[in-house]
Amino acid sequence: MIESEAINLLNKGGLLVWPILLCSIAGMTIFIERWALYKNILQYCGNNENIFSSVIHSDYSNAKTLLSKNITEYTIDKRIMFEALNVDAPDRETIEMVITHAVDREVTILSKHLNTLAVLGSVAPLLGLLGTVIGMIKAFSVVEEMGGSVNAAVLAGGIWEAMLTTALGLLAAIPLLFFHNHLDGKLQMIQTQLEEGTISFMKAWSRGTVGHG
Repeated sequence: MIESEAINLLNKGGLLVWPILLCSIAGMTIFIERWALYKNILQYCGNNENIFSSVIHSDYSNAKTLLSKNITEYTIDKRIMFEALNVDAPDRETIEMVITHAVDREVTILSKHLNTLAVLGSVAPLLGLLGTVIGMIKAFSVVEEMGGSVNAAVLAGGIWEAMLTTALGLLAAIPLLFFHNHLDGKLQMIQTQLEEGTISFMKAWSRGTVGHG
């Protein structure tokens, strides 16, 4: 019963209701997928003290072994350090270049779909506004056809379309923009965590180089 009433209500909003709903569903899907990924990365990155200890003692073989055993989809920091330790004849400048490039690359990969989420959040209210304009055009078209002698019941179709698309566009856009802002904040946290981890790695590598130079 409730589902039937909801479908009837959406049908009154016209064709633009469906692309608005599609924006909402697509945005929600992106949010759930990215949120779960960011949550796991923030949870599993870090805890690299044993790796730093091996690097300080210039035991790069053990450090690479520890890293390789713990590299997963979520332990991005370990993947970056493993990449740095596999540089042939490394010097500080080369290591820093490799790490900087790796961090930028990983952040770019993680930002995938965030722009799409922002676009969906911007498009939804515009679709609602377009539906409002179309609904008002229909309403005034009816008035013109009936020579001005028209009651509210006759105008109901156009008014329904105008109001429903506006409301649905806003209802879709507001959470999508919130989702985008939330994910962007999580991504900034991941970037900060990666940068702090790589700085700690460089400090350990420098201590090892000085101590065994």
